[in-house]
Amino acid sequence: MPETLSIADFSRLDLRVGRITEVADHPNADKLYVMQCDLGPDLGTRQLVAGLKPYMPPEALKDKLVVVVANLEPATLRGQRSEGMLLAAQDGPKVVILTTAEAVATGSKIR
Repeated sequence: MPETLSIADFSRLDLRVGRITEVADHPNADKLYVMQCDLGPDLGTRQLVAGLKPYMPPEALKDKLVVVVANLEPATLRGQRSEGMLLAAQDGPKVVILTTAEAVATGSKIR
Protein backbone atom coordinates (compact mmCIF):
# COMPACT_ATOMS: atom_id res chain seq x y z
CA MET A 1 0.00 0.00 0.00
CA PRO A 2 1.38 3.46 -0.90
CA GLU A 3 2.27 5.93 1.83
CA THR A 4 -0.73 8.07 2.77
CA LEU A 5 -0.78 11.87 2.96
CA SER A 6 -2.90 14.08 5.13
CA ILE A 7 -5.27 16.57 3.53
CA ALA A 8 -2.92 19.31 4.80
CA ASP A 9 0.01 17.68 2.96
CA PHE A 10 -2.00 17.27 -0.24
CA SER A 11 -3.23 20.87 -0.10
CA ARG A 12 0.38 22.04 -0.36
CA LEU A 13 0.41 20.92 -4.01
CA ASP A 14 -0.44 23.70 -6.46
CA LEU A 15 -2.00 21.87 -9.42
CA ARG A 16 -2.85 24.13 -12.35
CA VAL A 17 -4.14 23.88 -15.89
CA GLY A 18 -1.53 24.89 -18.44
CA ARG A 19 -1.40 25.05 -22.22
CA ILE A 20 1.69 23.67 -23.98
CA THR A 21 2.71 26.40 -26.44
CA GLU A 22 6.02 25.00 -27.72
CA VAL A 23 7.62 21.56 -27.84
CA ALA A 24 11.26 20.96 -28.80
CA ASP A 25 13.66 18.06 -28.64
CA HIS A 26 16.03 18.27 -25.68
CA PRO A 27 19.49 19.02 -27.09
CA ASN A 28 21.26 16.54 -24.77
CA ALA A 29 18.76 13.71 -24.25
CA ASP A 30 17.06 11.26 -26.60
CA LYS A 31 13.89 10.75 -24.51
CA LEU A 32 13.18 14.29 -23.29
CA TYR A 33 11.16 17.20 -24.65
CA VAL A 34 11.66 20.81 -23.58
CA MET A 35 8.27 22.54 -23.53
CA GLN A 36 6.93 26.01 -22.86
CA CYS A 37 3.72 25.95 -20.84
CA ASP A 38 1.38 28.90 -20.33
CA LEU A 39 0.06 28.80 -16.76
CA GLY A 40 -2.06 31.93 -17.04
CA PRO A 41 -1.59 35.57 -16.10
CA ASP A 42 -0.63 34.96 -12.46
CA LEU A 43 2.08 32.35 -13.08
CA GLY A 44 3.17 33.14 -16.65
CA THR A 45 5.05 30.79 -18.94
CA ARG A 46 7.17 28.02 -17.47
CA GLN A 47 9.67 25.69 -19.06
CA LEU A 48 8.94 22.00 -18.46
CA VAL A 49 11.20 19.07 -19.30
CA ALA A 50 9.50 15.69 -19.62
CA GLY A 51 10.46 12.19 -20.75
CA LEU A 52 7.56 11.79 -23.13
CA LYS A 53 9.42 11.49 -26.43
CA PRO A 54 9.26 7.67 -26.61
CA TYR A 55 5.49 7.80 -26.12
CA MET A 56 4.15 10.63 -28.26
CA PRO A 57 5.13 13.02 -31.03
CA PRO A 58 5.41 16.76 -30.35
CA GLU A 59 2.13 17.49 -32.12
CA ALA A 60 0.30 15.34 -29.55
CA LEU A 61 1.42 17.84 -26.88
CA LYS A 62 1.33 21.22 -28.61
CA ASP A 63 -1.70 23.34 -27.67
CA LYS A 64 -2.99 20.71 -25.22
CA LEU A 65 -4.41 21.69 -21.85
CA VAL A 66 -2.44 19.74 -19.26
CA VAL A 67 -2.27 19.37 -15.48
CA VAL A 68 0.94 20.78 -14.00
CA VAL A 69 2.44 20.74 -10.51
CA ALA A 70 3.21 24.47 -10.42
CA ASN A 71 4.97 24.70 -7.06
CA LEU A 72 7.51 21.93 -7.55
CA GLU A 73 11.08 23.01 -6.83
CA PRO A 74 12.83 23.67 -10.18
CA ALA A 75 15.28 21.01 -11.34
CA THR A 76 17.93 20.88 -14.05
CA LEU A 77 17.57 17.85 -16.34
CA ARG A 78 20.53 17.25 -18.64
CA GLY A 79 21.32 20.97 -18.67
CA GLN A 80 17.76 22.29 -19.11
CA ARG A 81 15.79 23.90 -16.27
CA SER A 82 12.37 22.39 -15.54
CA GLU A 83 10.01 24.67 -13.60
CA GLY A 84 7.14 22.30 -12.91
CA MET A 85 5.90 18.81 -13.68
CA LEU A 86 3.38 17.82 -16.32
CA LEU A 87 1.27 14.91 -15.03
CA ALA A 88 0.84 11.76 -17.08
CA ALA A 89 -0.39 8.22 -16.51
CA GLN A 90 1.29 5.02 -17.66
CA ASP A 91 -0.58 1.82 -18.41
CA GLY A 92 2.04 -0.71 -19.50
CA PRO A 93 3.66 0.69 -22.64
CA LYS A 94 0.97 3.37 -23.06
CA VAL A 95 1.47 6.87 -21.61
CA VAL A 96 -1.20 9.59 -21.68
CA ILE A 97 -1.06 13.15 -20.42
CA LEU A 98 -3.59 14.30 -17.85
CA THR A 99 -5.86 16.95 -19.30
CA THR A 100 -9.25 18.51 -18.67
CA ALA A 101 -12.58 17.15 -19.89
CA GLU A 102 -13.59 20.62 -21.08
CA ALA A 103 -11.72 23.79 -22.00
CA VAL A 104 -10.88 25.97 -19.00
CA ALA A 105 -8.68 29.03 -18.60
CA THR A 106 -4.96 28.50 -18.24
CA GLY A 107 -3.92 28.92 -14.64
CA SER A 108 -7.17 27.38 -13.34
CA LYS A 109 -6.51 25.67 -10.02
CA ILE A 110 -7.16 21.94 -9.75
CA ARG A 111 -9.19 21.22 -6.62
